[in-house]
Amino acid sequence: MKWLKFFNLFSSSKKTPKQDKGLFLFANTSEVIAAEKVLKEAGYKFKVVGPPPAVRKGCDLALEVLVVESLGCKNLLLKKQIEPLDFLVLDAEEELLQPVDLFKVVDFGDYFMVRAANMKISVEKKSGRIVNVSGGGCPDVPYLASLLIGKTLKEAPNPRECGHTLCGYALGLAFEEMQKRCLF
Repeated sequence: MKWLKFFNLFSSSKKTPKQDKGLFLFANTSEVIAAEKVLKEAGYKFKVVGPPPAVRKGCDLALEVLVVESLGCKNLLLKKQIEPLDFLVLDAEEELLQPVDLFKVVDFGDYFMVRAANMKISVEKKSGRIVNVSGGGCPDVPYLASLLIGKTLKEAPNPRECGHTLCGYALGLAFEEMQKRCLF
């Protein structure tokens, strides 16, 4: 029995090494969108997040990447003439230095709503039909709403491909998050 306990000490400790993360901070949203496209095409894994208020510089969006990949990401971005303002290593223990999740999901019974930044999209669960788009104040929001409302998540175009503003970008993030959560 002692041997079994000793063996289990080693065999059951399948902990994966901690993956430290960091944030690329940018001057404006256009740079975040361009950086996102470049890193996605290169196959890097990242997440668009809101930077913690204590470290926010310039833009209300940041890219979260693994620290071990940060140098490769930065070199690629600089090669494409996209220069981040800063790169900060996140401290998992420090609550004030945690990125802000851009998404809020609300279940209204027959409907789901996803908010990304200041834009919201609501979908009927049963059909996957988009019933409302709201938020923002950019000039393309009414146009984007007219393209989406009444269509299913499968039929509707991605607002990131049709919009040209921060609101269009945020609505695109909400749209993509809704697609992930709703399997229609």
